[in-house]
Amino acid sequence: MADQITPTKANLLAIKKNLELAKSGFDLLDRKRNVLMREMMRLIDQAVILQRDIGDTFSRAYQSLEMANVTMGIETTLENFTPEETGFEMTTRSVMGVDLPTTSLNATQPKPFYGFWGSNAYMDSTYILFDRVKELSARLAGTENSVYRLAMAIKKTQRRANMLENVVVPRYEAAVKFISGVLEEHEREEFTRLKVIKQRKESQKKLRRIS
Repeated sequence: MADQITPTKANLLAIKKNLELAKSGFDLLDRKRNVLMREMMRLIDQAVILQRDIGDTFSRAYQSLEMANVTMGIETTLENFTPEETGFEMTTRSVMGVDLPTTSLNATQPKPFYGFWGSNAYMDSTYILFDRVKELSARLAGTENSVYRLAMAIKKTQRRANMLENVVVPRYEAAVKFISGVLEEHEREEFTRLKVIKQRKESQKKLRRIS
């Protein structure tokens, strides 16, 4: 790049300005990357907690289902007790320009869709626990999707930051060094030339005085 630039003061000022912009851009990208990293780590911790809660709730739900099956024999009728889910909601929020989804089910108390005749407490517990699993799974879906989007954004930001730090900034710095060196050399040559001219003029003046 340095060899292709005309070493003029105008080009030197322009490249210095671009160098400052590149450094500022790197700083902004570095800050963005740090913010996204902190948010992603927070969501990863949240996802781990949700996964653990889902596992625990699933385990309790199946234990309750087994007891309900033993006491009621509900293998053929359980599917009739579960209504179609229509309360799924999704909203988005922005973190450093990255849209992150937040998913959930309607936060309402589960209502049984079956009669109390022919059911028991195990059936109620099974219904409540599986409803809790649905709620946790909905939240986990949004959290994991947010983690994925953040990971992609971090990768993209990292790639841009590396380009600025390892390619653009060194290229501009090399160009500034090249042009500055050429201009300084020209200034030294001009200074030497003017000094020689001055000495010649002084010599001519002396010769005239003598003559």
